[in-house]
Amino acid sequence: MTPLALIHTVTALWLAAYGLNAFILVFLYLRHRREVPSTPAVRQESLPPVTVQVPVYNERHVIERAIDAVAALDYPRDRLQIQILDDSTDETTRLARKRAAFHRERGLDISVVRRPSRQGFKAGALARGLKEARGEYVAIFDADFLPRPDFLRKTVPHFLDRPDLGLVQARWSHLNDDYSPLTRAQAMAFDGHFVVEQTGRDRSGLLMNFNGTAGVWRRACIEDSGGWTSVTLSEDLDLSYRAQLAGWETLYLPTVDAPAELPPQMAAFKRQQARWTQGSVQTLRRLIQPIAQSRRLNPRQKAMALLHLSGYLAHALMILLLLVTLPLLLLERTLPSLGTIGLLMSLGPPVVYVLSQEALYPDWRRRLLLFPLLILIGIGIAWNNTMAIWRGLRRWGGTFARTPKFNVEGKAGNWLGSGYRLRLDRSVIGELALTLYALAAAAVAYRTGQRGVLPFLLLYTASFATVAGVEIAQALSSP
Repeated sequence: MTPLALIHTVTALWLAAYGLNAFILVFLYLRHRREVPSTPAVRQESLPPVTVQVPVYNERHVIERAIDAVAALDYPRDRLQIQILDDSTDETTRLARKRAAFHRERGLDISVVRRPSRQGFKAGALARGLKEARGEYVAIFDADFLPRPDFLRKTVPHFLDRPDLGLVQARWSHLNDDYSPLTRAQAMAFDGHFVVEQTGRDRSGLLMNFNGTAGVWRRACIEDSGGWTSVTLSEDLDLSYRAQLAGWETLYLPTVDAPAELPPQMAAFKRQQARWTQGSVQTLRRLIQPIAQSRRLNPRQKAMALLHLSGYLAHALMILLLLVTLPLLLLERTLPSLGTIGLLMSLGPPVVYVLSQEALYPDWRRRLLLFPLLILIGIGIAWNNTMAIWRGLRRWGGTFARTPKFNVEGKAGNWLGSGYRLRLDRSVIGELALTLYALAAAAVAYRTGQRGVLPFLLLYTASFATVAGVEIAQALSSP
């Protein structure tokens, strides 16, 4: 086997491992999906003090909506503290202070916490707020989340009879999944993670991640696990894994949800994905040795944890697989094949999404009509995420580039005139180049008779063209 063929085969096998991982999580989900713990009965006077933290940076479109939502939480007022952790540099601060004062006059313990600098970004803001928190438990909501009034009453009681429980994570639901095909595709991707993957991991004793928002922490767990740190851009993933390595338990509640806004702009979605990718790779670098050497974890937990933390590497592998395909076609006129095994492994992710839609929505069949778009976007952002992987491998930390929120709910809302609207990202150049590269490889495959690889190459062509085309079209759109 030539070096190029070896690279192709190893890359394809590595990708197949992620497909197998999806099938394993599907099996675990189907096995445990009915194991939903009921909320323990707790008397009103036994409810512990809780601090709600809302980290904010330049969120003028949604800050008042967010404050009103956390102010409406149904929890004893003498045991509820709300912190708006505001690092903003625009009028968000004025709006936050005015709305907080409104609720404070009505007896709510709510404050806007400001720092002299944005050092440590979200992790720094959470750590700063924790110094002034009076709650034994800390609930965290990003500024685009609207927790339901009973959120704390459905989550906090689980801690009271489980002293080793450090984290309760709720499911993300969506405020604007019907806004556009792009938001519908994103919703499907998130549903797959929250319905199938999180359930499968948590119920079967695998390591589970905190998703950065819509969750409640035991304060002692945060402090015992080393606290919030900006060493990685995924402070949520990092802390939740460190907590479980330290012996703390986690709980995922799929029946408790918090609606949030999905990015309607392709550039914003790509920025979000790049930040998560870079942070995940940094977390993998930081924790690979502690996981491998852990005496608390069994081999199954270790293997699944490493597959989880390295999941975004699949995007770099997809790019590598494409890049080696053209020279293989030109030089060797043949491609190694995984045959039936490769085909079966590629079916893992689609099964995840089908199951999640069927579990959540009566009209799940209609929603699955947009599944092809999810495939195109999932492949098309591979270049964007590969650059983020490179950054995550080369350095620690980095700039926490926020995902802009526009107060888009349902099918209503217009983000085109917002000052938060992002400009065209330079990753579009790479996506256009890869579109042409994949198309050239498809032409060579057709001429050389290697037509079995044509669907793969044409899918790549369509994927990169779709992501780049949507971003360019949105950038050229007038307010």
